Amino acid sequence: MPSFDSDGLSLAYEVFGEGPPVLAIHGFGSSLEINWVATGWVETLIGAGYRVVAIDNRGHGRSDKPHDSERYWAHLMADDAARLLDHLGISRAAVLGYSMGARITAFLASRHPGRVGAAVLGGMGHNLITGLSDSDAIIDGLNALTLAEITHPTARMFRIFADHSKADRRALAACMVTSREPMSETEVRGIGVPVLVAVGEADEMAGDPVALAALMPDAEAFVIPKRTHMLATGDRAFKAATLAFLGTQWPLAKPA
Repeated sequence: MPSFDSDGLSLAYEVFGEGPPVLAIHGFGSSLEINWVATGWVETLIGAGYRVVAIDNRGHGRSDKPHDSERYWAHLMADDAARLLDHLGISRAAVLGYSMGARITAFLASRHPGRVGAAVLGGMGHNLITGLSDSDAIIDGLNALTLAEITHPTARMFRIFADHSKADRRALAACMVTSREPMSETEVRGIGVPVLVAVGEADEMAGDPVALAALMPDAEAFVIPKRTHMLATGDRAFKAATLAFLGTQWPLAKPA
């Protein structure tokens, strides 16, 4: 897997297919392989004619995994994404993010607006502004010696996911401390690119997608039917809504 240097860290990435670029940014505790390849997203996007650029965020996958929480602010990971585009010579891309990746995508659109042609915020609603109330419980769960001592349901879910993917739990715990960095309402209102906000109907972690979309000048909300936060990731309706959105906002061929 190729890598590039960002802020002194070696970060892994992959490029799939040809066509207009779609930068894919995965969620907390995941990786580009788990979030985008295994769920069929890469196959779907390249089948539609797009080039997929996927990154392993710092602390995840095959990228470096510092244990210092100060290395995991969402705005720093947004800068990582911009540096990846620089590394590949891509001036502008559509960006698809899920959960933490959606938060990173929002910061990327705010901090580097010229680099984002359109954005899909999956698994992230109004909690982009309010943050995540279960953060401390998740950190405790990741640091617990055994799964048996974790009673908080969200913490158990993330611990099981981390153990299954053989993640560095100390790095993830450090990441959770700062990666849930809230974005101010003023910053959200300043995101001027077209945005699709897509959240599962049964997602109890993301917050209201309609409320978030209403704050941006060119955003629409999509509720993914009958899906929780985890089960919405690779959902067919989510993919179809994303392709329809990209078809109008990040078309494969533009008139001369």
